[in-house]
Amino acid sequence: MSVSSQPVTTPDSGPQHSVRSTEAPLVLTTEPPRPLGFADQLAMWGNLGISLFGPLTGALVVATTGSVGLAIAAIVVGCAIGAVLLGASAIFGVATGAPAMVSLRGLFGRRGSVAPTLLNIAQNVGWATMEIIVISTAAVAIVGQAWRWPFVILAGAVATLMAIRPLGSVRLLRKVMVWLVLAASVFLFVEVLIQPRQPIPTEGVLGFWPAVDLAVAGVVSFAPLAADYSRHSRSRPAAFWGASLGYGLAAVAYYTLGVFAVANLGATDVIGALIALPAGAIALAILLVDEVDEAFANVYSTTMSVQNVFPTLDRRYVALVIGVIATLLAGLLDFGKYQSFLFLIGSVFVPLFAVAAVDFFAVSGRRWDVSDRARLRFVPVIAWGCGFVAYQLVYPGTVAGWSDFWAGVAAAIGFTAPTWLGSSVAAIGVGGLVMLVLGRLTRGRR
Repeated sequence: MSVSSQPVTTPDSGPQHSVRSTEAPLVLTTEPPRPLGFADQLAMWGNLGISLFGPLTGALVVATTGSVGLAIAAIVVGCAIGAVLLGASAIFGVATGAPAMVSLRGLFGRRGSVAPTLLNIAQNVGWATMEIIVISTAAVAIVGQAWRWPFVILAGAVATLMAIRPLGSVRLLRKVMVWLVLAASVFLFVEVLIQPRQPIPTEGVLGFWPAVDLAVAGVVSFAPLAADYSRHSRSRPAAFWGASLGYGLAAVAYYTLGVFAVANLGATDVIGALIALPAGAIALAILLVDEVDEAFANVYSTTMSVQNVFPTLDRRYVALVIGVIATLLAGLLDFGKYQSFLFLIGSVFVPLFAVAAVDFFAVSGRRWDVSDRARLRFVPVIAWGCGFVAYQLVYPGTVAGWSDFWAGVAAAIGFTAPTWLGSSVAAIGVGGLVMLVLGRLTRGRR
C-alpha cells in the first residue's frame, strides 16, 4: 500500500484498530499514537542537542580551522545544513506513521531498506556506547576513578529503562530537565566567556570546509532517528520545526561552548577544563544526568531499526538487549577515533538523507509505500552511492588506509577538490541531483 500523511496508517497490511495508549506501541504492526506537539518535540530535540559531545565537537572544529571566527562560522553553516536534513527526516515519520528505517522502505523498497537499517544499528550502538563512556568519564573527573564502572552501569540502566518507555521519557524531559539544563548551560557560558583569551594551536588545521563537515555530521547523525519520534507528532510543522530548531540551535550553542573552552581556557581536555571552573562540577553534574537522554535515544532507535527486519519483536526486550550490549562496550572501550567516526557517519548519512528528501518532496509526490510489498528501487541506491563517493573524493577523513585509498582514486581520475567545496555540500549536491534527474526520468516505470 502507498502511505501518505492522511490518515495515520501502519506499514503492514491487514486491518488495524485504533490505539488509545499514549506510549509507543510494542510491535511494528500497531498504529502509533500521536500525542507530541511542537513544544514536546522542541524540548526533546533541544535536550538531545545539549550534550557533552557538543563541546568536544566544538573543540575539534576550532582545531580544524585554527580560528575562533572561522570555527563559529563553520558551526553555523554546518548546523544549518544538518538541521534542514534533520527536519526533513522528521517529516518522513509524520507522513508515513512509520519509524525511521521502516520509512526508508519508501525510498529503497522493503529489501533495499535493510542496508541503511544495518548501518543505522551499528551507528546507534556506537553512539549509545560513546554516550555512556562520556558520562562515566565526566563522572570520574568529578568523583574519582573508582566510580567509573558504577556510573557505566547506572547510565546504561537508566538509558535502557527510558527506551522501554520512550514517550513518557520525552514528556519528562520537557517538564523537568530542560530548565535545569538551561540554567547549567548559561552558567558554563558565562564562566568560560569571562576568562582571558588564550592562543589557539594551529598545527592540526585542515580548513573551513572540513570543519563544516564535522558540524554537519554531528547533527545529521540524528537524522536516522528522527522519524522514530516524529511518527508520534500531531503535525508536519511541529515535527520539522521541533527537530530542526530544537537540535540545530542547541548544537550551535554547545559546539560554540567547545570553541571558547579551547580559546579562553586553553583546554586540551575540554570536560576537565569545564569541571575546573568555579562550581563547574555542579553544572557538569546536571549535564551528566541530562546526557542519559542521548544514550536513551540511541538505544530506542536501535530497537526501531531492528523492528524493520523483525516487525513482531517486542521492542522492550530488544531495548534491554541493546542496552546491555552498549553498557558492556562502554565499560571496555574509550573515545578513540571520535573525529574519524564523525567523518564516516557524515559520508554515509548526509547523502542518504539528501537523496531521501529530494525523492520524497520532488520525485515521489510526498507518498511512499512503506509496506512489506514495497519494491526495490535502484535509482535511490545509485544516487546514494554517488553522494557517498563525492563525499570521499572531497575529503575521506583521517583513517589510515581508507583515506589513502580515496586519495589514490582521486589521483587516478585527475580530481582535485576546490578549496570552496566541502564534503557535505558535495554529497548533498551530487546525491540530490542524481536522484532528481534519474528519479524524474524513471518515475513512470516504478
